[in-house]
Amino acid sequence: MQVVADYSSLVSGAVSKTVKGGEVIIPISVVALVEAEMRSNKADGFVAAAELKSLKSMVDAGKLELRFTGQKPRHVSREEADWDAREAARVEGVTLFTSSNIQNRLAGPLGLQVQYLKQADTSEISISRFFDETTMSVHIKEGTKVFAKKGSPGAWKFLEISEKEVTNKEVEELAREIVEKSEQNPMAFIEVDKEGATVVQYENYRIVITRHPFSKGTEITAVRPVKKLTIVDYKPDDSLMKRFEERAEGIVIAGSPGAGKTTMAQALAEFYAQKGKIVKTIEHPRDLNVLQGITQYGHLEGDPEGTGEVLLLVRPDFTVYDELRTTRDFEVYSDMRLAGVGMIGVVHASRAIDAIQRFLGRLEMGVIPQVLDTVIFLQGGDIKKVFELEMVVKVPSGMMEADLARPVVVVRDFFTQAPEFEIYAFGEETSIVPVKEGEFSPLQRLAEKELKRFIQKEVPGASVHVKVEGERSAAVYVSHDEIAHLIGKKGKNIEALEKKLGMSIDVRDIHDLPKSEEVSAGQEVPFDIDEHKNAIYFYFDSVASGRQVSFYIGSEYIFSAVVSKKGRVKVGKKTDVGKRLVQAMDKGENLRTVV
Repeated sequence: MQVVADYSSLVSGAVSKTVKGGEVIIPISVVALVEAEMRSNKADGFVAAAELKSLKSMVDAGKLELRFTGQKPRHVSREEADWDAREAARVEGVTLFTSSNIQNRLAGPLGLQVQYLKQADTSEISISRFFDETTMSVHIKEGTKVFAKKGSPGAWKFLEISEKEVTNKEVEELAREIVEKSEQNPMAFIEVDKEGATVVQYENYRIVITRHPFSKGTEITAVRPVKKLTIVDYKPDDSLMKRFEERAEGIVIAGSPGAGKTTMAQALAEFYAQKGKIVKTIEHPRDLNVLQGITQYGHLEGDPEGTGEVLLLVRPDFTVYDELRTTRDFEVYSDMRLAGVGMIGVVHASRAIDAIQRFLGRLEMGVIPQVLDTVIFLQGGDIKKVFELEMVVKVPSGMMEADLARPVVVVRDFFTQAPEFEIYAFGEETSIVPVKEGEFSPLQRLAEKELKRFIQKEVPGASVHVKVEGERSAAVYVSHDEIAHLIGKKGKNIEALEKKLGMSIDVRDIHDLPKSEEVSAGQEVPFDIDEHKNAIYFYFDSVASGRQVSFYIGSEYIFSAVVSKKGRVKVGKKTDVGKRLVQAMDKGENLRTVV
């Protein structure tokens, strides 16, 4: 039997397994390509060289003959080597061995005999013997023992799992097998093959092979998911689940390496897919373990922008971007989100706010809340923090002058609704500034509400606005005519109130209320209800005076009215609106008002 072996057949390692005798002919250009790939420290080159060595061993054992033909090409390339292999098969009149689909499809029309050696091999790879049900990753390096990370995200140990140090030969043999089987297994592929580094996705294993000079010595790192979770396994409360279902469309999952980011991204992807959404992924490498109906995309021609352009034509409801590293990744994520695609991004970050910081360095501040609305920070596989973002125009925390108002991105804790950070431009710099402890806290809002109630008891019917300015101080704004009554003769009333509440109260004219305290359209405003025999009275802060407000019961619109100068709206109980309001109050339904 005479055959010509091309480059792909050597890389697949199938020649030595298929030929039992006769002569194997190899073009010199194929050998030159093997050498070039080895000099570039690419896995294919080392695997092909190992196959040549196996063929030479068979020659030495008298099992076959090996002949090299042709001349070394001026320009070494895969195309040149494949051309010479086809030409050698034509001239010699023998069968061409190939594991390349392109070669296989070309050889027939050219009148050549061809044997396609890409046989399916779904057997376990040797590195799998180092894994058990608790193994997250295995680390193999020449001259050291084999180590494994065992446990779960946030609760793992780095353990020694071999008795002897592994040799360079053993590591290279493992690397060869991984590359060979990835060429033969339909569920495996080489994602990256660069000088000194090869990334292989072999079924559920993500395997990285590195060599000198990129790394000091040959090293193999294999990672495999320990378990697959659903979104319910994270035990999100009802409010977070409702956000996932209704509002969250610019999601970023952040955490340190090993925190479980990819696992949660998989869970969210399948959550949306099971809700009837079209879900796709952008991965490099493609290692998410998702449902068959979720198509996984790599980087088109090495560029994620090309993948983004294709996905905009496909028009998915949600796209998982695993993971955001380079500026190009952040730009593609942002472009797709602004185009209306729901996005789920994965970002390395040691704190939740750091994930937002990585966007800030690449996008205009005003765009960030449109691109990024929900940040989920994981630690030890659990949800530790959830942020939501909102753009408002206000005076930044810590500044007092009203004319310093500007666009501010407020970063709130999703569960408490307490602002934790503010993002705004100051001079030429855009900064992320922590909100001072206690400022805008739920406790402060409670103090303002209680103080307002006390004041209204002292001055019935007054339009009152309260602003707590410190732990023991507050400003109370009332109309000019009501200031004297609130303070009392020689300050007796206010002193008694201060003593009762344990805080200092500064009484001010309501016309001095800072403009920054005014409400904007679409803002929900608080109110008090006073129910009389024939009417219902709604009392608002003075900032709502003269403004039109809309009344809602839950999401149901009821009516709109203009707040009087005294901050009041009156509704007759016998009207249809009044009857509906009385019914809502009796049932304890959520009544709210929006400017």
